[in-house]
Amino acid sequence: MEPFTELEAVAAPIDIANCDTDQIIPARFLRRPVDDPDYPDFLFHDLRFRADGTRTDFILNQPPYAAARIIVTERNWGCGSSRENAVTALVKNGIRCVIAPSFGDIHYNNCLKRGVLPVRLADAECAALRAALHAAPGARVRVDLAGQRVTGPGGPGEPGDKEYGFEIEPFDKVRLSKGLDDIDLTLEQIGEIERYERERPERLGWLSP
Repeated sequence: MEPFTELEAVAAPIDIANCDTDQIIPARFLRRPVDDPDYPDFLFHDLRFRADGTRTDFILNQPPYAAARIIVTERNWGCGSSRENAVTALVKNGIRCVIAPSFGDIHYNNCLKRGVLPVRLADAECAALRAALHAAPGARVRVDLAGQRVTGPGGPGEPGDKEYGFEIEPFDKVRLSKGLDDIDLTLEQIGEIERYERERPERLGWLSP
C-alpha cells in the first residue's frame, strides 16, 4: 500500500456522530468487486444520492470539498459492522486520513491496514477544526505522521493556523510510514520463515506420515 508520511490536502467536515459503516458504504454494495468503476460512488451513497440518482447537497458533493483527501468528523466514527469495504470506499475516493474524537475499534484497525491514518483528537479540537472548515470551504489541513501533528485553519476570528498533537502506537506509525499491509509485514520475516521450513523436517520429522 502507499506509504503515509505527510499529507496536505483539502479537508471536509462531516458532522455525523456515530457514523456507522453502513452509512459509509451501504450493505447492498458489499459484493461489488473493488475494481468496479462505480466504487467511488458507494461512499456515503445514500447521503450523496437521491433515489432517482441525482446528487444531494451532502458536503462531499459541494465543489469546495469534492477534492477532499482528509475528513474531520464526529465521535464514534466507523462503528457498527466490521466491513473492510468501508475503508475501501474511502481509499477509492482518495481519502487518506480521518480525524475524529473516537473510532469503532475494528474500523480503526482496518484503516491502518489499508493505509488510511486514523487520528484521534479531543472532541473540542475536532469541533473547532470542523467549524473552521465550514467557515473556509476548500481550506487545507496538513497531517504530519512523523511529528504527530495536525495543522489546520483557525476558526472565525482566529488569525493563522492552529496545531494539534495526536498519539499513535509506534508499531502503527511504522507500518503506515513504510506502507506495510499484513502480507508485507509477514514477508519482512521471510528469512526466518524459510529457515524454519528448512529445519522443520529435522526437528519435527516425527510428525510426518
